[in-house]
Amino acid sequence: MALTLGRLSVNNGFRRSIHHMTLNSMKGQRFYSTISKEERKSADPGAGGTVISERRGTVMVIGINRPEARNAVNQEAAQRLTEELSAFDQDNSLNVAVLYGVGGNFCAGFDLKELAQNSGSLKLEQDVCCGPGPMGPSRMRLSKPLIAAVSGYAVAGGLELALLADLRVVEESSIMGVFCRRFGVPLIDGGTVRLPQLIGLSRALDLILTGRPVKAQEALTFGLANRVVPDGQALQVALELAEQVSAFPQLCLRADRNSAYHAVFDSSSFTQAMQYEFDHGLPVVVAEAVTGATKFSLGAGRGGTFSKSKL
Repeated sequence: MALTLGRLSVNNGFRRSIHHMTLNSMKGQRFYSTISKEERKSADPGAGGTVISERRGTVMVIGINRPEARNAVNQEAAQRLTEELSAFDQDNSLNVAVLYGVGGNFCAGFDLKELAQNSGSLKLEQDVCCGPGPMGPSRMRLSKPLIAAVSGYAVAGGLELALLADLRVVEESSIMGVFCRRFGVPLIDGGTVRLPQLIGLSRALDLILTGRPVKAQEALTFGLANRVVPDGQALQVALELAEQVSAFPQLCLRADRNSAYHAVFDSSSFTQAMQYEFDHGLPVVVAEAVTGATKFSLGAGRGGTFSKSKL
């Protein structure tokens, strides 16, 4: 069944070929393109693509590459972002992804020029369990950490993409905000869901209702930013952070991360959250914790490992 809002078609059967898979470790759905690795390579014409990616060891680096539009996301870029993050999540040899914007801006939201000029061809999946959001991967629940390297503007849908990340490294001159407020464009990529959980309802409503700009230091105070760095350094610092996170025992890290998300978004009670934490943490004790405890007892944990941490 299709619904029509003005000239905007909302279709329960998304045009592109996608499917979803539910992981045993969490309730949320993830959306994977059926595009093959060979097709992904041919679809990415290097620096000319709307989204570019590069593998650095166990870290995947993904860039929104529309600097002429302040990296506003169009339909092609939304599809490519979904494909890249889906491929990252499925690749067992990758531990962390870094998302950034090419050319000085993270993302200025959805491309309103495309919306105005081609709204008749814009197809949106109404069922959030069955397809990507307008910005692409905004409905995904990744099983591994994502770090956003924020420079310039991260506003409207761009803010929603930043909220998808576990951590946000923000440059001093960056501006974040719900700028779509002034144009009558709603937050339909998780902004009203994730933002209150991250910074509290009162602060979230301040940003949602006023659409005002938020600078880096205020974002840090709110908890919207996790690190504030000098201009031009967000990507480098995000990569260093990704490498440090990637170096930790991954089963334990992912179990703790998934448990935290479950407690915030899925748990029905404190008791249920505690049970989920224990049930999903217990296998890690056998798989990783005993080995880690042995290393600690032999001296690896005396000063060295803990004192050298830069996190």
